Amino acid sequence: MRAKALHYFACALRASFLKSVVPFQPYDPDAETHVHRERLPHWRQWGTTYFITTRLADSVPAKLQAEWQQKRNAWLHVHGVSNGGDLNLLTVEDRQEYHRKFTAKFHEFLDAGHGGCVLAQKANADLVIARLLAGHGKAYQLDAWCVMPNHIHALVEPAEKMTLGEVMRHWKGGSSRDINQRMGRKGSLWQREPFDHIVRSEAQLEHFRRYVADNPGKARLRTGYVVGRGSEVTVRAHAL
Repeated sequence: MRAKALHYFACALRASFLKSVVPFQPYDPDAETHVHRERLPHWRQWGTTYFITTRLADSVPAKLQAEWQQKRNAWLHVHGVSNGGDLNLLTVEDRQEYHRKFTAKFHEFLDAGHGGCVLAQKANADLVIARLLAGHGKAYQLDAWCVMPNHIHALVEPAEKMTLGEVMRHWKGGSSRDINQRMGRKGSLWQREPFDHIVRSEAQLEHFRRYVADNPGKARLRTGYVVGRGSEVTVRAHAL
């Protein structure tokens, strides 16, 4: 009975996420695009929607990350791409294999619940949500989002003349100050560099919406998460 109820809930939640919130504009290969790199490549194009994953600094143990990085670099070398190279140099099939082997694996690390998982605390999650919603409809349009115990996912379209970097600084810098003050701690809360991806098509937008909606279930969480769409909190699961 419980399994049927959870299945119904998951289907209903997914359906609500598929309703459009972001005034979607896909990536235009003919329009001006800026690419910069830190450890990851970051593509920027005005008017587009981004899928964002940003994680807490202690969310992936150093040993796991080093092993993942070593395997990733070896795979890229075999496929003719330097460690810091452009994944778009890969064929479509190789790029899909890369994401199956490495992007999906890294998200598994996050869903395993490593680190202090301070976002599982309702008060801390609320501080992050306040930052996410503060600029919605003004500085950016927020679509599907999820606050997990040690990371967040979001679909966001920055407003005209607002950069994604400015949005992320507001979310991460503001919530870091808020949470550190609440917990009486100092130091970095978030990993410095987020993962971001320009959404290429309507089909990909729906894929990311489903991913956000399904993430708590995929991580087998019963509590310690919040999911939402735009300014609406769709599901809150925190212990009282």
